[in-house]
Amino acid sequence: MLSLLEIEETRHAAGYEWICGVDEAGRGPLAGPVCAAAVILPRGLDIAGLDDSKKLSDRRRRELYDVITGAAAAYAIALVDQERIDEINILQATFRAMEEAVAKLSPQPDLALVDGNREPVLSMPCETIVGGDGKCASIAAASILAKVTRDRLMEELDRQYPEYGFAVHKGYGTRRHYEALRQYGPCPIHRQSFLKKFYARQQSAGPVG
Repeated sequence: MLSLLEIEETRHAAGYEWICGVDEAGRGPLAGPVCAAAVILPRGLDIAGLDDSKKLSDRRRRELYDVITGAAAAYAIALVDQERIDEINILQATFRAMEEAVAKLSPQPDLALVDGNREPVLSMPCETIVGGDGKCASIAAASILAKVTRDRLMEELDRQYPEYGFAVHKGYGTRRHYEALRQYGPCPIHRQSFLKKFYARQQSAGPVG
C-alpha cells in the first residue's frame, strides 16, 4: 500500500513548497450547504490513522479534526449555502466553496491537489486525483475538516428544525428524511433543485385517502 505522503513528496521533489489538499463534503444531500476545506500539512508529517473521511467513524473523524487543525501549516474552510446551490447548481457551488477555501489560505499554496476529476478555477497549478482522499495525506485531511464542519452545522440546524432529523442523516435522502418531507414539506434549508423528483413523485401519487 502506498504511503499517503508519497504524492506530496514527489511534488515537493519537483520543486513545489506549499502544497494544499482540497476536498468537499455535502454534494449529495437534500438540505444544507456544501462545504470545502483546503489544508497544507507540514512536509513529512505523518498523522496516525489519517484516511478518507468516509472510511472513519464519526468519533475518529472528530478526533482527527483536532489533530489536523492543530498541526496544519495552514487550513481554511468555506461553505456555499442551499440558495446559491439552487442558483448555480451543485457542481459550480462546490467549485466556489473550493476556490474560496484555497483563497483564504496563508501562505498561499503553489500547488493544489484536488479530490476528483474536475478542476476548480484556482490561481495556482492544480492537479486532480481521483480517490485522492484515500491516496493523499493533505486531501484526506481536507476531507475530514469538510465532513466534520458540515456535520456540526447540520447538528446545529437540527435544533432549529428538529422535525427533519438533520442531526442523524445530515440532510441526506434517507427514508426518515423523505417521510418528514411528506409530513411537513420542505424547510428554508432544503435545496429546492434537489427536490424536483420528490415533488414529481408526490404529484403522480395523488392525494392520500
